[in-house]
Amino acid sequence: MHARTEAPAEAAPSWTGEIFSILQRFDVRQVPYVPDAGHSDLIKRVLASSTMRGIPLTTEEEGVALLVGAWAGGQRGALLMQSSGVGNCINMLSLTQIFRFPFLTLVTMRGEWGEFNPWQVPMGSSTQAIFELSGIKVLRASHPVEVSEVVEAAAGQAYNALTPTAVLLSQRLIGAKVFVK
Repeated sequence: MHARTEAPAEAAPSWTGEIFSILQRFDVRQVPYVPDAGHSDLIKRVLASSTMRGIPLTTEEEGVALLVGAWAGGQRGALLMQSSGVGNCINMLSLTQIFRFPFLTLVTMRGEWGEFNPWQVPMGSSTQAIFELSGIKVLRASHPVEVSEVVEAAAGQAYNALTPTAVLLSQRLIGAKVFVK
């Protein structure tokens, strides 16, 4: 048995192309990520880009530090991760307040809509609160038609107003994983 993502029919990955275009418009150069099925199309686009550098991570908190370094070096970045990795970042999220840099993260959610794995539920249920308690604004997209507007608003907040912002990409949007035999 293995897990695969069961995406809703309307969730064709066109919204990942919209996210990629927004990151390009905001001159994002570094995109650290932990490999994730929900971000797979976006990661492929970043890796194929001549203007962005995709940086695979071993753990999510490395991405927070990497974005501080990117900003100090004159570049913008965006961190891609899954909700289960947010808990790994709790201590590092304090950097967003200390250094007041343009932090943007796109988080694929687990532990919500149709989740089969009970281990994903606690962190999925706590993700938004953890970000908010860490001083990070949270926006959410649950349907494909919302993604572009939400990510555009988040990028504007992060890069123009230096407001640390997380976009939660709902499990309803990316699809629930299911076991197949």
